[in-house]
Amino acid sequence: MANNAEQSKTTYLLAVGTKKGLWLGTSTDRADYTFTGPHFLMNEIPSIGIDTRNHNTRILVGVRSEHWGPTVAHSDDLGTTWTEPEHGAITFPPDTGAALERVWQIQPDAEDRPGVVWAGCEPISVWKSTDGGEHFELNRGLWDHPHRTEWGAGYGGAAAHTVLPSPADPNTIHIAMSTGGVYRSTDGGASWEPRNKGIGAGFMPDGEPEFGQCVHKVARDAGNPDVLYAQNHGGVYRSDDNGDTWNSIAEGLPADFGFTMLAHPRRSGTAWVVPIKADSERIPPGGRLAVHRTDDAGASWTRFADGLVEPEFNVVLRDAAAVDTEEPVGVYFGTRGGTVYASADEGATFVPVLSQLPDVLCVRAAAVEL
Repeated sequence: MANNAEQSKTTYLLAVGTKKGLWLGTSTDRADYTFTGPHFLMNEIPSIGIDTRNHNTRILVGVRSEHWGPTVAHSDDLGTTWTEPEHGAITFPPDTGAALERVWQIQPDAEDRPGVVWAGCEPISVWKSTDGGEHFELNRGLWDHPHRTEWGAGYGGAAAHTVLPSPADPNTIHIAMSTGGVYRSTDGGASWEPRNKGIGAGFMPDGEPEFGQCVHKVARDAGNPDVLYAQNHGGVYRSDDNGDTWNSIAEGLPADFGFTMLAHPRRSGTAWVVPIKADSERIPPGGRLAVHRTDDAGASWTRFADGLVEPEFNVVLRDAAAVDTEEPVGVYFGTRGGTVYASADEGATFVPVLSQLPDVLCVRAAAVEL
């Protein structure tokens, strides 16, 4: 009889959230996938988290029903069954006078903090779960922040779309919101300070305000937790001091607008963006969709488009892209035209793995043991 190690095998999981449901794919080679779905048909899936801690795989999804409203559902059997809290995983306290509109981000914490899961929501708010995402508590430090009344809604809504707990320090957390910019807590979320020095906001009278920037996505460097990368509404930036200051790394890109920002899970200095021509066009530059990768922290960029269809006039939204943790790293993204691409070689070549979907809102990938 084979032992457990011989019985187990690596399966690659690809989760795709759209305007009208969720698709779940499994593969043994990160090229050919077998998909199930749609799960939650006719429901918007703007956020997905794949939690592989504790030798278990839990898929968490932000589900938004036009009839029943938003919630967080989870599955521990790769989507065969789903659990939804009876009274909702995220419910605003009565004194806030607020109601949940959308769950924009689901982010499991570091490996050594099992059970801790973060959520970023609309209205702009951050939530923390200590039971694997079954129940969340509102972070009052951010909700009661004096800047909150001045945070606005981006084109897609008022989104707390990035939550980055530091793997090196459980008390340090970065968030990013549209619109509002980057905020950082160094006391576990009890208090928050804006950290946007150097990030532009050309749509405001003061081109570099303390806060109010429309930051689209932030990612953390794998080798140095104090290094952050940001894709802004106009501008691509890097911070080397934990967000205190930001410097442009957009030189060499065909456009400095976009929504996505991905960082390599192990190698310092490597990140990916998907440039978009803005503001009057909102399409890939010249209708030629491409992923751009830096291997030197933004000093230079290389364009990759092998396997991508041309022309392509659909964009990639902020969470419709992801990396896995394999070697070499897999890169995945989906377009608003409903095509999902996968790369098993860090973006050098892509293959389409799913097509003709509704607008792709969120993509997540992970290796799971069956």
